[in-house]
Amino acid sequence: MCGIAGEITFDGSTASAAVVDKMADVLQKRGPDGQGLWAQGRVAFGHRRLKIIDLSENAQQPMVDPDLGLTIVFNGCIYNYRALRKTLQDKGYRFFAHSDTEVILKAFHFWGADCVDHFHGMFAFAIYDRETGRTTFARDRLGIKPFYYAEVAGGLRFASTLPALVAGGGIDTSIDPVGLNHYMNFHAVVPPPRTLLNGIKKLPPAHIMTVKADGTRALKRYWQVDYSRGDAETNMDETAWTDQVLESLRVSVKRRLEADVPVGVLLSGGVDSSLIVGLLAEQGAKDLNTFSVGFETVGEEAGDEFKYSDIIAERFDTTHHKIFVDSAKRLLPELPACIAAMSEPMVSHDSIGFFLLSEEVSRHVKVVQSGQGADEVFGGYHWYPPMVHSQSPTDDYARVFCDRSHAEYRETVTPRFYGDGDDHARAFIAERFAEPGATSGIAKALRMDTHVMLVDDPVKRVDTMTMAWGLEARVPFLDHEVVELAARIPPALHIKHDGKHLLKEAARRVIPASVIDRPKGYFPVPALKYLRGSVLDMVREVVTDKTFTQRNIVQCGYIDRLLENPDDHITPLRGSKLWQVALLGLWLNAHDL
Repeated sequence: MCGIAGEITFDGSTASAAVVDKMADVLQKRGPDGQGLWAQGRVAFGHRRLKIIDLSENAQQPMVDPDLGLTIVFNGCIYNYRALRKTLQDKGYRFFAHSDTEVILKAFHFWGADCVDHFHGMFAFAIYDRETGRTTFARDRLGIKPFYYAEVAGGLRFASTLPALVAGGGIDTSIDPVGLNHYMNFHAVVPPPRTLLNGIKKLPPAHIMTVKADGTRALKRYWQVDYSRGDAETNMDETAWTDQVLESLRVSVKRRLEADVPVGVLLSGGVDSSLIVGLLAEQGAKDLNTFSVGFETVGEEAGDEFKYSDIIAERFDTTHHKIFVDSAKRLLPELPACIAAMSEPMVSHDSIGFFLLSEEVSRHVKVVQSGQGADEVFGGYHWYPPMVHSQSPTDDYARVFCDRSHAEYRETVTPRFYGDGDDHARAFIAERFAEPGATSGIAKALRMDTHVMLVDDPVKRVDTMTMAWGLEARVPFLDHEVVELAARIPPALHIKHDGKHLLKEAARRVIPASVIDRPKGYFPVPALKYLRGSVLDMVREVVTDKTFTQRNIVQCGYIDRLLENPDDHITPLRGSKLWQVALLGLWLNAHDL
């Protein structure tokens, strides 16, 4: 787990090691244990290392294999690297380290870019081939690891974060009107390849991009999930499905124990993270560290779920750490650092929760397992049941998920961001829903949430906030075999009994029913949903300050309307529209954009 950066030139000039070093410096918190820089002619790679597998200097990056003529920078973890190493040794390859990084190099040499088909894990990497002059970029199937890139004069740069690319200079940092439309309308999700900035793109999940020495490039999607099912799967009984779900999760959790350092768990108290703890205990994990965070209650909204995390901690005898965050004393002072860590503005309130939790966790362990993805993969959200009989899936999904109508959007942003006037967020939903491989409305929604929303909201949030403290987060529910299995489950079984039915039935065999049958909870940060007191004062200052108003992004009349009564302006997904506007300003300020 690390931070990667690099530059490739196409015009005959030498890649700038100084620029790459500057970008890598921004990634220091992602990799506080080591740094490396490699430059050769038109290519320069930089790396910041977090030591998780093979703690020796032999695993340092950028990693060069002179015999194979390959150089790599890699961020992530390949959980089956030991088995792949044995396979490649049997093919005649000799290894100088014991890291998953070197396994990727040898696998790439043997299988080419198709090596990704053999990997179980999360990854973003760049490999330069000395003989062909090509550079190959790849990102894992579910986009767990980030990969940003930018066109620059005479070449291309890449990095693990958007701010790292900005630090290198020469980037068009103007706001992309389509990206802004997605941010304001699609719950702050800006689907790849776009970002909020015109000059920076994202490599989509499950894609390989090959770039030749002259800059010619090819993009290939290497993995896609079919959300249809055959007769045998349609006719499988519930018990058989439950057996498969539980076994797949056992394998996934076990895979994510692969490390040369201890592994803990982020324990929210919900069924997902509780099940991870139970499965780890089932596999004999001892002295397991678990971590929970809570905030003060605002009005009727509770700010912690400690009573449920306590049940699991006591049942499985974990070393449990509870962190309580006072908004006035900790939330406001820590918000600037949290926002500065964001590659893109992430509107979900629990970003600050994960940020503060990760700070505490990083004092105890370097690796944690986390429950992100279960709701999307196993059908846990409230908008799935109505999709079963939907006559207009695109409209019904947009009604629940989108933050604003297009009419309100036109009242939100200034005319220069109307662009062509299209409702890009809803057009994107319609386009993705029309793709083959998912016929029912609920299958379309599950596919959208797993492969788009999840990538650029919950998963990005967890990666960003954990890596801000040099902490590696692993997500067992996003094992690609688990996702493939869940996609074949009949939707009726997903949504039965308020959703996530099969996952809950599997969990009953492992954890107490009191955690499973509780009311559905979230990772609440009420102070950023119902803006009050010092938090509201801070938000008001941001959205009315001339630094923000002179950017001419949001109409002043709309800001005045939000400020008049913030509680009246809550999105369908129960977020604050005022906080969404303020976060945009805070993020732009944090990165001097």
